[in-house]
Amino acid sequence: MDNNPPNTPAQCPFRGTRVGGALGSKPQTDDWWPNRLQVELLHQNSPQANPLRDFNYKKAFEKIDFEQLKKDIKILLTDSKDWWPADYGNYGPQMIRMAWHSAGTYRIADGRGGASRGMQRFAPINSWWDNGNTDKSRRLLWPIKQKYGAALSWADLMILVGNCALEIMGLKTFGYGGGRIDAWEADRATYWGPEFWNGQAFGENGKQHEGHPDEMVTRTIRWVGEPKDEYYDLENPVAASHQALIYVDPEGPGGNGDPIASARDIRETFARMAMNDEETVALIAGGHAFGKSHGMVAPDKIGPAPEGAPIQAMGLGWQNPEGTGFAEYTMTNGIEGSWTPNPTQWDNSYLENLFKYEWEKTKSPAGAVQWQPRDPSAPKTPDAHKSGVEHSLMMMTSDIALKEDSAYRKVCQRFLDDFDYFSDTFARAWYKLTHRDMGPKVRYLGPEVAEEDLPWQDPIPALDHEVIDDADISSLKDKILASGLSVSALVSAAWASASNYRDSDKRGGANGARVRLAPQKDWEVNRPQELSQVLSTLEEIQSEFNGTQSGNKKVSLADLIVLGGCAAVEKAAKDAGVDVSVPFTPGRMDTTQELTDVESFEWLKPVSDGFRNYHNEAVGYKVKAERIFLDRAQLLTLTAPEWTVLVGGLRALDQNWDRSKHGIFTDRPGVLTNDFFCVLTSMDYEWKPTDDSEMLFNICDRKTGETKFTATRCDLIFGSNAELRQVAEVYGADDGHERMVKDFVVAWNKVMMLDRFDVCAQV
Repeated sequence: MDNNPPNTPAQCPFRGTRVGGALGSKPQTDDWWPNRLQVELLHQNSPQANPLRDFNYKKAFEKIDFEQLKKDIKILLTDSKDWWPADYGNYGPQMIRMAWHSAGTYRIADGRGGASRGMQRFAPINSWWDNGNTDKSRRLLWPIKQKYGAALSWADLMILVGNCALEIMGLKTFGYGGGRIDAWEADRATYWGPEFWNGQAFGENGKQHEGHPDEMVTRTIRWVGEPKDEYYDLENPVAASHQALIYVDPEGPGGNGDPIASARDIRETFARMAMNDEETVALIAGGHAFGKSHGMVAPDKIGPAPEGAPIQAMGLGWQNPEGTGFAEYTMTNGIEGSWTPNPTQWDNSYLENLFKYEWEKTKSPAGAVQWQPRDPSAPKTPDAHKSGVEHSLMMMTSDIALKEDSAYRKVCQRFLDDFDYFSDTFARAWYKLTHRDMGPKVRYLGPEVAEEDLPWQDPIPALDHEVIDDADISSLKDKILASGLSVSALVSAAWASASNYRDSDKRGGANGARVRLAPQKDWEVNRPQELSQVLSTLEEIQSEFNGTQSGNKKVSLADLIVLGGCAAVEKAAKDAGVDVSVPFTPGRMDTTQELTDVESFEWLKPVSDGFRNYHNEAVGYKVKAERIFLDRAQLLTLTAPEWTVLVGGLRALDQNWDRSKHGIFTDRPGVLTNDFFCVLTSMDYEWKPTDDSEMLFNICDRKTGETKFTATRCDLIFGSNAELRQVAEVYGADDGHERMVKDFVVAWNKVMMLDRFDVCAQV
């Protein structure tokens, strides 16, 4: 991988997807043309792939007898199967691991990963070394899934069984919310970091990096630079420190057995998964209160992961040739043993023993680094399958890290002094871990949704007033347009409010009007000075309207911001000769600064936003602007036509963040013309880069050589990419203007409504 430090500590939050086939495969399109923009990523999860596309999951889930479902699960957890016997006669610990690993892929940088779509069922996640034998856990759950069928998604079941496992072993859980909708195909958009294959690393655009042929995938470290470097940091936006791991290498970075280095990795990776120090310690100490680790067989003897297994394995991987291949012969991560004397009981013995005894480094039967007590009188742990057999306790390097790191040690001491506090902290952290990517609480289903509103759920006050009607909407539009605010300013405020939404974890959006609060009100991409003027004017209109209403009718500022944008779009379309009505759905509420986690929302700040031709050069990018732009469009759930028409319309509406003229291919800015597409597809011009960086371009008249317009890569891509150009030509044709306006309105309304989970169907 590239170890050259960037110019600044910040890095591009998206590095692209892996390109390049598996060893021995024939070259694919992306191997031949590695710089091709993969527009098809916008069209994943096609309805044609979903056998339940006409199924209302919310209604079906709410009809489940939830108590009976939990009873069925809890019976299964202690019903050991001969083909995969339960450790200690209880599947609870391994189900907790499966649920944790399903949810633990979440990362706050772009909201990707997590449990909400059940992606652990597909490659690459289902075949990561760290997910070894989770395939067995899901197969054990098939009788439950089979019984409840479409009414219970795999994504919901995998988290619910984790909760049930915690409960049967003595923990009072904080709550559970259903509503996760299964994906039906593998995720091809998420960049998990450079991937090594047979000593070759595939990174951005399929570039191969040299690797050691004997290097295990779990040793592929993603840190950039060296520990002594100023910019030594984990590559953005990835959260796991090693390829094929959920968090960190339990043996220490690269298997080095260094607890302090392990603590550094733990703190960074858990922070990128939205956990603070206390939550991190609670999750590790709580998770390791249960079960055992498996390392009885050398890793080079274990068969391929599920995606590489032979057809007769029927989707199961990691076939073990030693003994029975399971039970006392089980091989998972290579570390062997249990952390506690009672691995199926919720207690504080993990922390008690970690701090009571000194630990010495040793090796597992598989050769992995692990630790055992120096004191021979330390408690023993029972064998998971052989009656009357006991073993020494075990700790991983990542466990010893909690003792050696001073900050983690203080948290551990707090938990040791107050077990009830530890139990509550773990329960809350588990709830956050398993629900972090589900978005607002209004999306949760079932009778066990916790009543308490939590900061990470981005709470918005419930609607407490009568909403405005059609007559009010018409009157308010007139007042907004008569206020002196320009079309460009109104569109900019509405777009800034709504377009930070990301579907990956259902965060952001116009509801709540957080665009008027820190940190969003100060983001330079949002034109903060102009935004302040717009908000001030809209607040005056809001105050006047609400003060003259009888009864309980009110309008929120969140609604007025969106309504102002809609009114401006209608005016811009009319000025271009097309009468159109922009849909508007009232009912948004205004949240408060107290209900806004500033640090968390700062992660939604764009470092590159092609919709407004914003590209922060100080970041030091390792990927082209158009690739980040594609990623942004995908997070907004846009199709290629929606993406294209929105860009053309926003350029016509003069939406560049700095009011530059890049891509403003019109002499009528603020009017909803199709001029962007007409110029983009015209052969009257040549496109010439202004320098070797090829970030900015002059659009020159072919005959005179005169520069007519300027543009960025995020403008030109709609003419250079084969798929996007076909769409641009539709809107640039002589009959394309009216179609462009109407399609823009539909796409605009889609973005304005992305976070309206209160009125939109559950999807």
